[in-house]
Amino acid sequence: MVFSSTVFLLLFLPAVSLVYYVCPRRWRNAVLLVFSLLFYGWGEPKYILIMLFSTVFDYCNGLGIARFRARGREGGAKAVLLLSIAGNLGILFFFKYTDFAIENLNRLLSLGLPALGLALPIGISFYTFQTMSYTIDVYRGEVPAQRNVLDFAAYVTLFPQLIAGPIVQYKTVAHQLHRRQESLAEAAGGAQRFVVGLAKKVLLANQMGALWETVSAMEHPPVVTAWLGALAFTFQIYFDFSGYSDMAIGLGHLFGFTFLENFRYPYESRSVTEFWRRWHISLGTWFREYVYIPLGGNRKGMPRQILNLLIVWFLTGLWHGASWNFVLWGLYYGLLLVLEKTVLLKRLSKLPAAVGHVYTWLCFVLGWVLFAITDFPALGQYVTALFSGTAADGGTWYLLRTSAPLLALCAAGCTSLPAALWRRWQARLSPRWGAALAACGTALLLLMSMAFLVGDSYNPFLYFRF
Repeated sequence: MVFSSTVFLLLFLPAVSLVYYVCPRRWRNAVLLVFSLLFYGWGEPKYILIMLFSTVFDYCNGLGIARFRARGREGGAKAVLLLSIAGNLGILFFFKYTDFAIENLNRLLSLGLPALGLALPIGISFYTFQTMSYTIDVYRGEVPAQRNVLDFAAYVTLFPQLIAGPIVQYKTVAHQLHRRQESLAEAAGGAQRFVVGLAKKVLLANQMGALWETVSAMEHPPVVTAWLGALAFTFQIYFDFSGYSDMAIGLGHLFGFTFLENFRYPYESRSVTEFWRRWHISLGTWFREYVYIPLGGNRKGMPRQILNLLIVWFLTGLWHGASWNFVLWGLYYGLLLVLEKTVLLKRLSKLPAAVGHVYTWLCFVLGWVLFAITDFPALGQYVTALFSGTAADGGTWYLLRTSAPLLALCAAGCTSLPAALWRRWQARLSPRWGAALAACGTALLLLMSMAFLVGDSYNPFLYFRF
């Protein structure tokens, strides 16, 4: 089930909201758990058992770490932590990378091993990282072990962030599992945030995705057409994933949870370093806290810092998918970040801001091409088309003419300008008229999104495959 579906909007969300608020407070985590399992099982009921195993596995690991710590047996606590890490990574590797490993072993050694044909459980990359971060934080003493298995299961399976993030660390919501205070104002704000995210996904991302599908299907697109397609995917992935994050955060508020922001207008960045502080913040935070800093971070000299950055970005690329283009994409950003740390940032700081913006846009537009095309020969052809061949043809001008208004809307929508104008407009109104205006705007966006959902069959979520 996806948020941008009529089943979710017209059946699931009203049902869970009604039952949640009718039930006594002490039962609300159980309500969320039951509905979250229904939400996940709607698409893949057989994989619920894997998620439940991960939940119980790390619930027991957290208790084991706490018990060994209480008895002063540090070695036992560390052994349980290592068991948790090995178990989580083992599950993730088995389902996500086994066929990838078999394919590459066959290619290198001509072994002829049969592929297992494993389907990737939706959201496994997200909930595996969540449960693993919980046991690490329990071991570090940053949170106490959760002793109520239903509350822990509600955290792991919480449907707003279950299948495509953001990656919610247990320590950021631990107190909310027991002490959250739902309110009408917070629920209304959450609903508004959800609808804005839905509109970003349906009205912008889907339309840009259709343009990318058109261009990427061409064998030899002209240079301008190829750049237009790359720009379309750049907008698609931003509005798709930031829209999903907005919907997840909004749903969290609806049920009394406050999730940390996952995007802060990354396309306004003046460097790649700044871009990755603003894009998919929860993933960057996870790798920084649980990989980069434990490796030594920047505390052991520049050569070690460079190695640590390359390791982190190799793993970041691999996390996104079992394909070499993701590894290439990760190393591409790792090298850019190393260049910025050693040379570029000092020089960029002395140049006009526009230079930094143009440089960063070129970097991430090219990066998204590496990300989007998993087939290496096709990737090579597309990158070649960006820089050589016919400049434009009749089809180019047709695509530019028909997509220009939407491209302009996306270019403005990915910046902080609309939010700033909205706040300025509301500030000029009385609180009552400001609230009425917000309600009308939210209703209009919802109606437009529903109309597009009913009339458009193209409705993918890019991050579901990770």
